[in-house]
Amino acid sequence: MPLTNVELRNLKPGSRAYKRADERGLYIEVRPGGSKLWRLKYRHAGKEKRLALGVYPEVGLAEARRKRDEARQQIRDGVDPSAERQREKLTAQFSAANTFGEIAKEYIDKMVADGRAVATTSKANWLLEQLAPISRRPIAELTPVDVLAALKRVEARGKHETARRCRSFASRVFRYAAATGRGENDPTAILRGALVAPKVTHHSAIIEPEAFGELLRSIDAYSGNAITRLAMQISPHVMTRPGELRRAEWSEVNVEKAVWTIPPERMKMRRPHAIPLSRQVLDYFAELHSLTGPKGLMFPAFHTSRRPMSENTINQAFRRMGYGTGEITAHGLRTTASTLLNESGKW
Repeated sequence: MPLTNVELRNLKPGSRAYKRADERGLYIEVRPGGSKLWRLKYRHAGKEKRLALGVYPEVGLAEARRKRDEARQQIRDGVDPSAERQREKLTAQFSAANTFGEIAKEYIDKMVADGRAVATTSKANWLLEQLAPISRRPIAELTPVDVLAALKRVEARGKHETARRCRSFASRVFRYAAATGRGENDPTAILRGALVAPKVTHHSAIIEPEAFGELLRSIDAYSGNAITRLAMQISPHVMTRPGELRRAEWSEVNVEKAVWTIPPERMKMRRPHAIPLSRQVLDYFAELHSLTGPKGLMFPAFHTSRRPMSENTINQAFRRMGYGTGEITAHGLRTTASTLLNESGKW
């Protein structure tokens, strides 16, 4: 017999959950705590399944029967109502995360999953912080003017290069939103000429051969920390970025083959980089090995072997040697190498 409203109101909880059937698979389950839950029992693809249709009395008898009929129509159409409900729930959750900030965080999570370097993802999070004025806005509603206003706030602080990087990051987020169905275009595309072009600042470097020779002799005579001296001696030979040298590990060096291979996660272009080692560098490595080997970081910090040498250590050593900030920096050694090698006519 079908259920009636009077019967539903009079159903009392017991020591165990029990069921009372209506029609065509619909029933109500009464829990010991007193809650009354509508359920639909059905079969799909040969399997018996259950579908929750709501809680009585919020969902009355007539509405429960309507939901049952809709679900049975889906089954006749070959659709599993439970699977369809889960799909709709996931779609709703996905669509709800539609602000610029939420989608940007999702994009950064993807960068992490793709194996991007920690420094890269940290910089992305920092750029997102600079774009706070648009973070809470639905991404589909943002116009070029909205984005430009946020970028101009950064630019007003004199951070022209930061503003340019923010525009580039925002562009990637907008394109990701479009690819995932939550945006239609990239409003930053027309802003390329709207920002002040940042002035290119070159790393201070010595590019005269005689002056560079004097620098090398000064490094050899450096009386400070031996690990710092060795870092300065090795750097002009291997021509790496300062961060690549500071984070070098002994496991990356093959002395027998005279090769140092930097793994892709530490390289800007995300590709492994093999550096042939001269006999001079091998001699430096042998001395360094006696100080920091045989495993772990080659150039650890002064206070702990678990962290690499500070990025300012070499620059501070140059200052103690009498070289000013406008004369030489650790990164400037790459400029020195590039200039002198190109001017030699051999490369």
